[in-house]
Amino acid sequence: MDISKVAWTTAGRRLTAAAGSVVGERYTENYDVVHLDPGGPLAVVADGMGSGPGSTVAGATAVEVFLREVLVGDPPAALRKAVSQAQDAVRRAGSNLDELTGCTLTAFVAAGDDSSAWVVQLGDSRVYRLRDGLLELLTVDHTIAWLGVLHGWFAADSDEAKAARYRLTRYVGHPDDPEPDLLNVTLRPGDVYLLCTDGVSDQLTYERLTRILAADDPAAATHTLLDDTLAAGGADNATAVVVRVERSVE
Repeated sequence: MDISKVAWTTAGRRLTAAAGSVVGERYTENYDVVHLDPGGPLAVVADGMGSGPGSTVAGATAVEVFLREVLVGDPPAALRKAVSQAQDAVRRAGSNLDELTGCTLTAFVAAGDDSSAWVVQLGDSRVYRLRDGLLELLTVDHTIAWLGVLHGWFAADSDEAKAARYRLTRYVGHPDDPEPDLLNVTLRPGDVYLLCTDGVSDQLTYERLTRILAADDPAAATHTLLDDTLAAGGADNATAVVVRVERSVE
């Protein structure tokens, strides 16, 4: 298992980050895409929809275009524009394929001029934050399952909810060009951020995620997260990025 590692300094904060991905047992290929930028505080995770060429093309295209466009201008306008450009590119790529071409897109982008970062969310990959021992889910799943459980249409462990997990209301490549959710978060020393695909969040419990993210080493945490998805059955591709915030040493 290859784990990539980087360290960034931004606005008086040192961020150490690690990323990795595993295929699991369900598929022979990995339709997740992860990028941990060595040059700046930027991480992106995408999860292709389905298990064919459309899934592969969507994830690769969305991440490539988002990375190219995201630093052109000031957030949040630049983030919305980058996602919009990715939407256009994925739809163009899909026009040549006779199947669904779409993916999730979740990103963490440090603001640079202050001790904060932007979270970008489209689809059902997730961002969690562990702060002072409390693990919080910062993003919303853009699925019918999320709406159904929230509004009491069906129980979280029902067959209806399971089927609705695969019905995304927003994703990259959607014909209606939905906007991403944008969230500005502070970077407090001791915070740990997790970006992950549903291959992680669907297989590991809240309690297990909390224990793993409490580790001081993001690389060790990432390795354990991915190992645990395989131990749980490897029911999906699984991808994780762990970012730990520290006060930089002047």
